Amino acid sequence: MAAFEYLALDPRGREQKGLIEADSPRQARQLLREKQWAPLEVKQAKSKEDVSRGGLSFGRGLSARDLALVTRQLATLVQAALPIEEALRAAAAQSTSAKIKSMLLAVRARVMEGHSLAAALREYPSAFPELYRATVAAGEHAGHLGLVLDQLADYTDQRQQSRQKIQLALLYPVILMVASLAIVVLLLGYVVPDVVKVFVNTGQELPALTRGLIATSDVVKNWGWLIVLGLIAAFLAMRAALRDPALRLRWHAFILRIPLIGRLSRATNTARFASTLAILTKSGVPLVEALSIAAAVIANLRIRERVVEAAQKVREGSSLTRALDATGEFPPMMLHMIASGEKSGELDQMLARTARNQENDLAAQVSLLVGLFEPFMLVFMGAVVLVIVLAILMPILSLNQLVG
Repeated sequence: MAAFEYLALDPRGREQKGLIEADSPRQARQLLREKQWAPLEVKQAKSKEDVSRGGLSFGRGLSARDLALVTRQLATLVQAALPIEEALRAAAAQSTSAKIKSMLLAVRARVMEGHSLAAALREYPSAFPELYRATVAAGEHAGHLGLVLDQLADYTDQRQQSRQKIQLALLYPVILMVASLAIVVLLLGYVVPDVVKVFVNTGQELPALTRGLIATSDVVKNWGWLIVLGLIAAFLAMRAALRDPALRLRWHAFILRIPLIGRLSRATNTARFASTLAILTKSGVPLVEALSIAAAVIANLRIRERVVEAAQKVREGSSLTRALDATGEFPPMMLHMIASGEKSGELDQMLARTARNQENDLAAQVSLLVGLFEPFMLVFMGAVVLVIVLAILMPILSLNQLVG
């Protein structure tokens, strides 16, 4: 059976939209007529391409929270010994989103055609990432799909919570920076010109600080809009230039060399890599395949390139610890824990532990940056206000001395 989207009139003449399962559009219309509804339009549920364009993608239309909820529902139903096609139908019935319901029913249709769940999910790569599909395939192969789905839901929830913690930590500094810049622009563009106009009209020699403030104020007032447009144009040009893979690789390598920012970027990417590799190995995905998938989730191309090289070394027989150590991108503590896991035969557990350590280290580094940024912005604002006050007071003091 397949899923069909319909538009019909109910007995009261009101338009109704929804999804219905049927073997064909004709049967779907018949089912609607049996409900005494007049079908106006019946079409098959959106395909893979339509869903991608419609925004059903991981992190956009299908958010991490939605994906975790759907996965948790499927895990509960599968662990209750419900067949996967019935679990998909029940999860679709519980969903309040038409797009998610349509996608789940379309996946169910593929499963009923004889495809595995992982193969059916492959029709929606933007909604279910490669990590998700590979983990589901491993769970199906090992015969513990419910447990693997439960682990996937935990992993997705954890990733979402970590992302929210970082976003909340950075929210206040960003607001403070924007407010500070807005106040400085307001002072230089509108307040300072009216105040210093009095001193300019007196014809006296103004201090260098006051002249510099007047010049800066004139630039902001007369050319501020052009500066803003130039910054926007430079940003867009940089984005266009970074579409070149070679240039983007050099840029990512440069980011890693920036003090504090490079350390934060490395911690973010290694934490993401460790947590992804942990869920894959714990679910029974072969290590070489897990390394390739985990490398794909690394945002920094320089680190990703090194991890791909490490995966090749593991494929050739090297240990995971030596391969990752050769990259020079992973902290010693993480390497020691991975080596311990390899020796004891509990690599998946040690990877999960080092993933938690990396997440905690990342949170600590973000807190450190935020803690340094706030006093820096306060000192910056205090210095700007002090310069403006001195530039205004110095001519007043000079004028009083002349009068005296």
